[in-house]
Amino acid sequence: MSGQVIFVSGIDTEIGKTVVTGWLAREWAEQGEHVITQKLVQTGCIGASDDILLHRRIMGSGLFDEDRDGTTMPVLFAYPASPHLSARLENRTLDFSAIEQATARLCERYEKVLLEGAGGLMVPLTEQLLTIDYVARHRWPLLLVTSGRLGSINHTLLSLEAIAARGIPLHGVAWNSRDDSSDEVIAADSRNFIRAQVQRQFPDAHWYDVPQMDLG
Repeated sequence: MSGQVIFVSGIDTEIGKTVVTGWLAREWAEQGEHVITQKLVQTGCIGASDDILLHRRIMGSGLFDEDRDGTTMPVLFAYPASPHLSARLENRTLDFSAIEQATARLCERYEKVLLEGAGGLMVPLTEQLLTIDYVARHRWPLLLVTSGRLGSINHTLLSLEAIAARGIPLHGVAWNSRDDSSDEVIAADSRNFIRAQVQRQFPDAHWYDVPQMDLG
């Protein structure tokens, strides 16, 4: 099997990437897809990726064997910062070989791999490499997560321009309706405006309306 990797990023940190990743994995699994999620790199945790654990709760799947052996969470840092800073503070380097070997193993076993990034598109993985450039290097299609919070139009359109400038295929845009910082009037207008822009500029891209969920 040679699975497809879809990279999940967002217009900002705490925009809902983890919830969207878990929700979409659940949706695809219910449609018969053989799907798994992976965390590119997780900071602010020890022993296990909090984001992977939330994916599994949303999916209702329990842990995968690949979770237990660390394949879905190949690089963890304890300090809650961007990866380049967390690595520096722990006197480590980001192990891209471990990440890429893990992704390759998942692609051998699953039809789709939802690979969730850390923070937004411009988050530095190292002093020299931004997340968006890592995605462009691998030519993965990208799912961009946005919401109705104030400022999301600006941040979404800037993200879409950066994606297009690097030739990254846009798989789609996911609208996170669970963002508690959203004003209902602003959110409704922002959704309509952003969706119209996506349809005009990226006519083949998917649009996902992610419902509110009780995460317990």
